[in-house]
Amino acid sequence: MAVSFTRYGRLYYLDPGSHSPKVGDKVLVPTDAGPEVAECVWAPQYTSEDITGLPVCAGPAGEEHLSRDETNKRRRAEARSVSKRLIKRHSLPMKVVGVDYLDKDNVYTVYFSAPHRVDFRALVRDLARNLRARVELRQIGPRDEARLQGGIGPCGRDLCCATFLKDFEPVSVRMAKDQDLPVNPLRIAGACGRLMCCLKYEHPLYQEFRATAPRVGVAVDTPQGAGTVVGHNVPSDSVVVRLNEGGRRCSCSKASVCGPRKAYDSTYGEG
Repeated sequence: MAVSFTRYGRLYYLDPGSHSPKVGDKVLVPTDAGPEVAECVWAPQYTSEDITGLPVCAGPAGEEHLSRDETNKRRRAEARSVSKRLIKRHSLPMKVVGVDYLDKDNVYTVYFSAPHRVDFRALVRDLARNLRARVELRQIGPRDEARLQGGIGPCGRDLCCATFLKDFEPVSVRMAKDQDLPVNPLRIAGACGRLMCCLKYEHPLYQEFRATAPRVGVAVDTPQGAGTVVGHNVPSDSVVVRLNEGGRRCSCSKASVCGPRKAYDSTYGEG
């Protein structure tokens, strides 16, 4: 089963155990700080694979758990408002991204973004005095900011980092070049302003294709006649060939194209 702590937030997978919650039900999820309330997004279902290591659902949330969850939400909203007000008073170049609260230890964690390192020691003292709790401030980068805030990507879907993506893997401009994408920051950048994480999804497919397919400009033989490779179509696993007779272009499967080896054999003989 899958749950989310916030609406349209990141999904977390659980072992339902002996429970059978429905979509929309509130359930308890075991965490380091104790059981927390989350909403069931995917109802329990059987899988053909043997999946182990998932935390086990602690059961449906009771009235006391729901009341505690609402209280914590109000405290997080209050801490967010107080943080913004005090940041403005201290004239610090900070932007509050998210707030966590652990009622067990009475600790607030305020996540913020800033263009550079910020001296927030005076701000922490004021926050602790106003909230009457221990306060921790953590600066995060643009990718983590997009993960916490969420949003819609250029593809029209929810951001990968805010839904299913767990770890940020390095993405380079070389990946965009290998996929014949325009090296334009406005076209290949995500909501965070960095290179889109999805550039890495299909990159191994492009690498495998280019390692086995004939290069552009190579003379090849196709089922429709001899020609020259003028392009690649990686998603369809095919190459675009301009035929020698008539100059017509055709799309041929990579497996059906014979490249330099056949040309060598026809010139120098199979021996």
